[in-house]
Amino acid sequence: MKKTIAVVALSLAALNAAAERADAQKQAAIEFDQAHIDEVTQIRTLTGRVVLTRGTLTVKSDKAVLKESPEGYMVLTLTAAPGKVASFRQKRDGGPNLWVEGQAQRIEYDERTELVKLFSDATVRQLENGRLSSEVNGAFISYDNRTEQANVGGNAGGQSTPGQGRNTLILAPRRGAAAAPATTPAPAAGNAAESSSSSGKQ
Repeated sequence: MKKTIAVVALSLAALNAAAERADAQKQAAIEFDQAHIDEVTQIRTLTGRVVLTRGTLTVKSDKAVLKESPEGYMVLTLTAAPGKVASFRQKRDGGPNLWVEGQAQRIEYDERTELVKLFSDATVRQLENGRLSSEVNGAFISYDNRTEQANVGGNAGGQSTPGQGRNTLILAPRRGAAAAPATTPAPAAGNAAESSSSSGKQ
């Protein structure tokens, strides 16, 4: 049976530096199939179609482990079942239809350091009005919300070991079609033949 738990103190708004700031002031609701909650250790383990929503933020995974430090900071670990991925999607500030989304086999977020880590088959995309503006793919991606810096590694441990794979960065063109240089269309095949025949006549 599906269950829902509200976690008011859970702070997940820093999945991206430009994430919707209003989300940080909203409570989080988590849906899941089963849970083990240890109030002594402050560890909550949720399994089965886990869906977390907080404002514009949506997080999905097969398993989520929430740990809370004595100071009240949260550490969230999302883990996907074999052959699947954990994912997040959130609106960004700066425009009416700007979004960031990411996926990986495992995603970790540390509220104290504001560091997001994506492990194995990691992808982070930015969308503007439904169109892709940038995308990065790698075995490991980490993003520091405080310094607005990202690191991409060649393996799931975060290192770039020679021979262990390469990463990809995709950037969509930012200039509109009007800014593209004008080109003269090539003549149609019939016109070209006529032109050639005419040039041979004196």
